Amino acid sequence: MSGSQASKLLTRNAAGDRAAWDRRDRHAQRRFATSVFFALAWVLVSIWLSLPWLSDLANLSHPLVALFVLAFVAYVPGFMNAFLLASLVLRPDPLRQTPQTWPSVSILIAAYNEEKLIGETLRSISELNYPGVLEILVMDDGSRDRTAEEVRAYEPVFAELPDKTLRLVREKRNRGKARVLNHGLELSTHELVVTIDADTLLEKGCLISLVEHLAASPPETKAIAGAVFVGNQDESWITRVQQWDYFHGIAAVKRMQGMYNGTLVAQGAFSIYRKSALLEAGGWPDTVGEDIVLTWSLLRRDYKVGHAEDAIAWTHAPSTFGELANQRKRWARGMIEALAIHKGLLKMPRLRTMFIWWNLLFVSIDFTFTFAFLPGLILAFLGIFWLAGPITLLVLPLAALWNIVIYRIQTRMLKRNDIEMEKSLSGFLLYAFIYPLLMQPVSVWGYFAELTGGRKQWN
Repeated sequence: MSGSQASKLLTRNAAGDRAAWDRRDRHAQRRFATSVFFALAWVLVSIWLSLPWLSDLANLSHPLVALFVLAFVAYVPGFMNAFLLASLVLRPDPLRQTPQTWPSVSILIAAYNEEKLIGETLRSISELNYPGVLEILVMDDGSRDRTAEEVRAYEPVFAELPDKTLRLVREKRNRGKARVLNHGLELSTHELVVTIDADTLLEKGCLISLVEHLAASPPETKAIAGAVFVGNQDESWITRVQQWDYFHGIAAVKRMQGMYNGTLVAQGAFSIYRKSALLEAGGWPDTVGEDIVLTWSLLRRDYKVGHAEDAIAWTHAPSTFGELANQRKRWARGMIEALAIHKGLLKMPRLRTMFIWWNLLFVSIDFTFTFAFLPGLILAFLGIFWLAGPITLLVLPLAALWNIVIYRIQTRMLKRNDIEMEKSLSGFLLYAFIYPLLMQPVSVWGYFAELTGGRKQWN
């Protein structure tokens, strides 16, 4: 084949890919419109049914107070649940494409005092069945324990693997997660960069999945978030609850956002990025929520961020309530940081802009639930239905439905990938009825900490 013929063939292929991506965008727009219509219809029915309750609450307080409370206790959560349910039901089949040649990948691991788990993480990387070259950079952020020794113990293992190299980079003092990741980015030699936490275990085929999802995505896609599940679910009741949060709640939201190319967090625990886009965005910012702020920086540049629901990694979740509260407090602070830094996203005419507003509304929802609904729930148990009334029950059927849908989706996905996961019934009951009541006040704590300039730390 001549050079001109090859050039024409590549042009036709690129044009064909572009046409296919445009068709997928149009399908996404129709799914989005259908989901919004269903959600708005649900809200209108909720408002109609709640008029007597709204009137009674207005007489007890003030009409604006009554409207605010009902909006963020029933109407807005109802819209979110309805939109999520419709999107999951209308979800498209995920697309994967095997590249002609498997690209080389740099894996960055930021580690600080991780001697207990870093060895298992490296073992899981050594067992990956990825066909391309892997460069693993462990960025030891001034650890005071035996993290470095545990990494060096695995150097002989990687020395025997032809396409995997392991390198330990030690910082003399603790500099913070963002700075060591940016140092690792400078040292990395490949265009594709994967970040994982030092306590994350990788399924053997997860990297293949990430790369194939990226290969099937339009060229504007600069990051793909993997699927993170809890690997230590039997450690405590706290980890059993989180198992369902990751398996249901977080997974459902990421699947929904990924359908519209607007995944809001390419989490540092397991995601793939294009290095050129990371450099353009200035790398990871020195913030509490460095991964969410970075992701929004990519979205602000009109790039797309996807989600690979079958690229599975297992994280070591917090095992005590104090550890969990501190983690979710950081997540809440990270969202406030992202909103403050990238508020321009709220004005971008894109489907994913709704999800940015969605996050902004969560602040009001969490405040309302903490300072109105929870006290109202106590009053309801005493027979006083001023703040928690029958209309709030309308949210429950939607929540139950989307949990049933995501359970079926996730279970089938695990079965296709021949992955077994023990599930805790007690953990699910706690997740469904107790967990939200605990986590929303914790989020409010995080909002206050960020707005009042509290101390920031990554580990």
